[in-house]
Amino acid sequence: MQPELIDTFLDLVETRSFNKTAERLGVTQSTVSGRVRTLERQLDARLLERSRSGTRLTTAGLRFEPHARALRLTWAEAVQAVRDSGSAAMTVRIGIQHDLLADGIAGWVTALQSAVPEAALYVEGDYSTQMCADVMDGALDLAIIFSPRPNPDIHFETLGSVRYDMLSTEVDHIDRVRPDRYILANYSPAFSRAHAALLPFLSGGQVSSGQHAVIRGLLTAFGGSAYLLRDTVAEMVAAGEARRVARAPRIEQPVFAVVHLRNRHRRAHRRMIERLRTHLGQARPPQR
Repeated sequence: MQPELIDTFLDLVETRSFNKTAERLGVTQSTVSGRVRTLERQLDARLLERSRSGTRLTTAGLRFEPHARALRLTWAEAVQAVRDSGSAAMTVRIGIQHDLLADGIAGWVTALQSAVPEAALYVEGDYSTQMCADVMDGALDLAIIFSPRPNPDIHFETLGSVRYDMLSTEVDHIDRVRPDRYILANYSPAFSRAHAALLPFLSGGQVSSGQHAVIRGLLTAFGGSAYLLRDTVAEMVAAGEARRVARAPRIEQPVFAVVHLRNRHRRAHRRMIERLRTHLGQARPPQR
């Protein structure tokens, strides 16, 4: 099996463009064409047709697509199975939204370890789009994300939500927050939509970032007002570094678990999802 042939075919299924697939895979267009020809020779079937209007799947290509997805996942699982995980029975690869790494990473890992004590854990931080792709490709067994990316190969479940509060080094009431001293957070599309609806007069900040650590660093270095995770706000207020902004709305960010569709009913994956859901509920009790 040549994994790059399957990866190229499945990317073309998504892009329907040899140029776009070449850019996404970091290869030349001729390489993409060569891989497709090789795959078609091995299958003795025409999988794709190119025309001025774009690229489309043939009937054979449509039939081959679900098998290609299964082959890619099986290959990824085989690669993981032969990796050395010490004395553990298996290695479970977990992706976690960057912001959540700053919000009690020990709690997330403890919840996962209690769900699969027989496994060695590999944990990394990333963004939702890439983690969805990694779950789809089999590079991750489970991801904890902010923004689902619909795909027929992956399954999403809601775990709960995390809360962002506004704090400031300068003012203590929302009416006193100055737009020119406001650091605009763009943590996710859902967060940005909620922020724009609740605080339209603060949605055009001169400085903005999508990373929690960057927002905190900017606030500490330059002062002003910004939204940060509730636990971070409590920590900075307790240290006397900033004040809560009265009457500023709380913004809830949904958190999702992502697994490959094939794994959605597997016992280990179900245990991890339920433990994560419990952890999130216990870590962030409902506010009255």
